[in-house]
Amino acid sequence: MGFFRRKKDRQPDAEVYSELRKQVLQLTLTPTKLGDEVDGPIVALLMETGYPEAVATLVAVADGTTSLYFSNGGGVIGAGEHAAVSEANRRWLEVANSVLPQLSEVTDPSPPAEGQTQFVAVTREGLRGAGAAEEELGEGQHALSPLFYAGQDVITQIRLVEGG
Repeated sequence: MGFFRRKKDRQPDAEVYSELRKQVLQLTLTPTKLGDEVDGPIVALLMETGYPEAVATLVAVADGTTSLYFSNGGGVIGAGEHAAVSEANRRWLEVANSVLPQLSEVTDPSPPAEGQTQFVAVTREGLRGAGAAEEELGEGQHALSPLFYAGQDVITQIRLVEGG
């Protein structure tokens, strides 16, 4: 699958994946790093899907930072510098703010199993999350399907600006 290909000098390696993920999940501990750039309750949002090859982690931060990286070492860091990606990021965070009450409190979310997608919202008060089968989300059969679709739009914009 081309989704997991590596792009030289633009990809975090496999050892960096868990550190990048940890940094995002800990943004709730230091929300002042983002200053006034956080309008709503969500500081950052992750959409993670388990595939046979790796876990794909899409990250949107309230300041526009957007990245897509994989547990096997591939990814794109800093895609939010592109206007189309930044706009898709903003829309995804808006949808996330509207479904935030549907997310349960979580403390240390593990990456999802193969075929599963999970959402983790990093808020000033802590982490909130929920998950479902990727197929169920993709077929519009879940209450969080709109959040899944908005996240897929971010991925589409990343792929368009990256030429993939």
